Amino acid sequence: MALPIKYSIRNVIVRWRSSLATIGAVMVVVGVWVWMQAMAAGLEKAAGNTGDPRNLLITRRGSDSESGSQITRADLAAVQYAEEIARDSDGRALITADTLVVIYLPRAGANSGGANVVFRGTGPNGVALRPQVKLVEGRWFVPGNREVTISRRLAVRFANMGVGSTIKIGARELKVVGYFDAGGSAFDSEAWLDADEARSVFNRDNYASLLLRPVDEAAATRFKTRLESDKRLVVRVSREVAYYAEQTKTAKPIRFAGSFLAVILSIGAVLAGMNTMYASIGARTREIGTLRVLGYRRRSIIGAILIEGAALSLLGGALGAGLALLGNGYRAGTFNFQTFSESVFEISIPPILVAEALVFAILVGILGALLPALRAAKMPVIAALKSL
Repeated sequence: MALPIKYSIRNVIVRWRSSLATIGAVMVVVGVWVWMQAMAAGLEKAAGNTGDPRNLLITRRGSDSESGSQITRADLAAVQYAEEIARDSDGRALITADTLVVIYLPRAGANSGGANVVFRGTGPNGVALRPQVKLVEGRWFVPGNREVTISRRLAVRFANMGVGSTIKIGARELKVVGYFDAGGSAFDSEAWLDADEARSVFNRDNYASLLLRPVDEAAATRFKTRLESDKRLVVRVSREVAYYAEQTKTAKPIRFAGSFLAVILSIGAVLAGMNTMYASIGARTREIGTLRVLGYRRRSIIGAILIEGAALSLLGGALGAGLALLGNGYRAGTFNFQTFSESVFEISIPPILVAEALVFAILVGILGALLPALRAAKMPVIAALKSL
């Protein structure tokens, strides 16, 4: 016959100190795991939100990212007048040559240190080709005036980035003339200025990439095949959205760190759970012996103890996930391993992550209670009844 559920509930309440210890241990484990996985999910979401599916991005063949790519002016000249490229209402080709420069700047706040920031030099069509980027304050930069328009999310994290402020980079100065919002995409980690001015200010001979919009799908396929087979051009042509979807390597170390910490902490939680359950069983040895005399089977006792451990861990997991959910949508920043710069993103906790955390908590509780449950079931009835 099965043990009544109220027996396990009574044990949890009567031995509330040990119950709280188990709940607290699992809460820490689940909270840390969810938070780290949420950071990785936020970075992946930012990369996945970046780009326009109509656009093609051209980088140097063999380079992993724009920051390591070199596109020469000869490359640009060979591409910019191609018939496959769409035109705007004024008949101008929808193509931009971009330059990427990483600059170390001080963070906002005293004694906050500094970090690298990506300055993207882009052409006249750079904004038009990225419709998700919207001006929200001030104005766009004017070529030749040493002006820069910055992501609002990035600006709040660094010093001297208010509209009207001047960013000093060695002997050079750039005036901040506006803020843009990139809708949570990777562009929210950048500051933009004119491409040719960026090459001049930062002494760059070449561009980092070319971004363009083909006339249609057939033109895109034809254009990609022709460029990648041209022996004079050592380039790779990718869909812009596909390129940024690949740029999720930054999230991998965070996922690994989160999983590693979760494994270490979960081992501690399992051992703590075992300790707690062993102590609990030691304190109710006589109760277990009485239950055996009353006719309850070993499997009923094992089941009751496993349910007790799983329930406590589930409660701890729910609390840990709940605390992590308080930070859902929080804007954070981390190191980008592709550009070696600050990457701004939002913490993202999807429902599936919460469900995985709760299942993980239950498993921790069952593992922590398994050995104590087996010990309780094997306890001789006479020895149990004689114990104090």
